[in-house]
Amino acid sequence: MSASIASPAGAAACPAWRDPARWQTTTDVVAVLIAVSLPWSTSLVGIFGVVLLISIAPTVDLRAFWTLLKRPICVAPIALFCLALTGTLWSDAAWGARLYAVGPTAKLLVLPVLLYHFQRSSRGTWVFVAFLVSCTLLMLMSWLVLAYPHLALRAPAPGEQGVFVKNYIDQSQEFTLCAVALAYPIVMLLRANRVLPAVLLTGIALSLLANMALVVVSRTALVTIPIMFAAFALLHLRWRSIVLIACAAGALSVAAWYTSPQLRATADSFQRDYKLYMERNEPTSLGLRLEFWRKSLGFFAEAPVIGHGTGSTRGLFERVAAGGVNQASSEVIGNPHNQTLNVAVQWGIVGVAILYAMWLLHLLLFRGDGLVNWIGLLVVVQNISSSLFNSHIFDFHEGWMYVLGVGVAGGMALKGRLGTDMEPEPPIRP
Repeated sequence: MSASIASPAGAAACPAWRDPARWQTTTDVVAVLIAVSLPWSTSLVGIFGVVLLISIAPTVDLRAFWTLLKRPICVAPIALFCLALTGTLWSDAAWGARLYAVGPTAKLLVLPVLLYHFQRSSRGTWVFVAFLVSCTLLMLMSWLVLAYPHLALRAPAPGEQGVFVKNYIDQSQEFTLCAVALAYPIVMLLRANRVLPAVLLTGIALSLLANMALVVVSRTALVTIPIMFAAFALLHLRWRSIVLIACAAGALSVAAWYTSPQLRATADSFQRDYKLYMERNEPTSLGLRLEFWRKSLGFFAEAPVIGHGTGSTRGLFERVAAGGVNQASSEVIGNPHNQTLNVAVQWGIVGVAILYAMWLLHLLLFRGDGLVNWIGLLVVVQNISSSLFNSHIFDFHEGWMYVLGVGVAGGMALKGRLGTDMEPEPPIRP
């Protein structure tokens, strides 16, 4: 972008469609629309993602963008996409399957674009507020669907009551992220004696958690919630506060356990699923995961360095399928429901090293204090912990949560370190 166009006088002399300030505002609005639509629609997110790339193009300073692309936080996600693309060369899957398997990694290319834009934008908080408001509305809709199931846009599967759109796993991921992320502003507001907004945010957080306890919750959320709250406590609280909060959380957990049949049923299903799998080879949810992991480790051992190639997973499972139709050992799948194993089977140690480097680099990006760093850190922690049981970088919904969260918060964090943002907020030490 030339200096004349970048200056206020030059911008005023340009036609409206060439005004960089208007394009930047448009990009901010499109990012907000992605955040609003993410809990509700897959198609809209894809459409707005393309619009985002178009709207940001007129404002790109190629030299500054190239400098950012050379930073490790951008190199790692780009490298994972490039590995998926080159991995098609040594895969023995059909070319359609190979190219289809590249698709889930393409969203990672949007991450550097978001980092670049929100390093310059002052409206990153709009995106976070939009996502919180959208999830809050979805939570209210979930209570309505629980009372009036005919309002749901999809026929509820067994155990998925209260799900208006998409599925209970996506819904639990959204509610978990929002509920835990609100811990920081709540404590910050209480320290500033701003009781009313703190009470409002507390009510939203408790409503989200109550929905998961009383309506529907994924087992992945049950595992990730304690990890995320532990990250907050260790980073932002003193030991005395940690003990008090742990006692309060324990009391609330006991109360939720005895008042929520849904929560007890979800927890009890762990033991039941494991027993049915081990004794009868039944394809339970937990049993299938154990079966997928066991076989995937074997596939990884066969090609440990560069894997079997992009899109090869389903063919490998077809090769070793055995037993009857209703047995776990006969299941064929293209996703082993573990991010590390998903990468390892296709691209070996090389792919796992790039994946772990990306996670580590993005964790280090948010090592400072303040709300922005807390949100970014939480997004990465949630993705890492939930990827023990799913391939959430490659899944559409959770993958976009990662790209949007890390991209927006990361850009704001970079801007703050360059000294162009407000002073960082002090750490919470109640």
